[in-house]
Amino acid sequence: MDPSLELVASNKSFGGWHKRYRHRSASLNAETVFAIYLPPQAASKPVPVLYWLSGLTCTDENFMQKSGAQRAAAELGIAIVAPDTSPRGADVPGDPDGGWDFGHGAGFYVNATQAPWNRHYRMYDYVVEELPALVEAHFPVSTLRSISGHSMGGHGALVCALRNPGRYRAVSAFSPICHPSDCPWGQKAFSRYLGEDRHKWAEWDASLLVATATERLPLLVDQGEQDGFLTEQLKPQTLEAACAAAGHPLTLRMQPGYDHSYYFIASFIEEHLRHHAGALYPR
Repeated sequence: MDPSLELVASNKSFGGWHKRYRHRSASLNAETVFAIYLPPQAASKPVPVLYWLSGLTCTDENFMQKSGAQRAAAELGIAIVAPDTSPRGADVPGDPDGGWDFGHGAGFYVNATQAPWNRHYRMYDYVVEELPALVEAHFPVSTLRSISGHSMGGHGALVCALRNPGRYRAVSAFSPICHPSDCPWGQKAFSRYLGEDRHKWAEWDASLLVATATERLPLLVDQGEQDGFLTEQLKPQTLEAACAAAGHPLTLRMQPGYDHSYYFIASFIEEHLRHHAGALYPR
């Protein structure tokens, strides 16, 4: 094990192990924490990895503690890796206005180009390149990867998959921010991280990326119909229209009665894990 990886916590779960590690990230220019769930199969062979990206204000702990994903992951033989949602620390700037939807906990999984954010806010590089390289070097996992996430993390999962053909075997999302260029959360983040040139925003917007995607990896999206953010912030119908126009496969499941919470995620996470397992363990 790399001595720069500091074990923060370790808990046995469904025959496997949930562990948290702290390390210094070159991409983020800061210390960060990630969690990994290693299923029992990892004790005897390398297992594939699902990367999970969480939403606004979250950390790696929300999904690992609330989703109940470990039971199905243990059965299916899939590791789960959950990074934090943004860089943190005394040297990392947060929202100058004190808001919760920008800065700490709101990295949006982009590579910031504007000062002062570009010194630390490079979650895309961290998630796509640095973290998998670290995990694959030091844990009993294979190079078979998939990616998923919730809300801001759903946006991140879709963007990472669309921008990196061949890197992931499967992608899914819960309540993703589907068209960040045209919603208040996305406009606030993109204007600060990326500047005012909206052409640059298109590189980080799933509803705009599908038109030029060179891999038609099927997208699985679950969205609660009672989600309070549905109309103003999430806009799944925009993604649906873009996929239809581009011929990109999309399964959009509008779930009656469900909201934006982890109760929603916990209700359908096993179905998502089985979707990923079908691609990570092809027959």
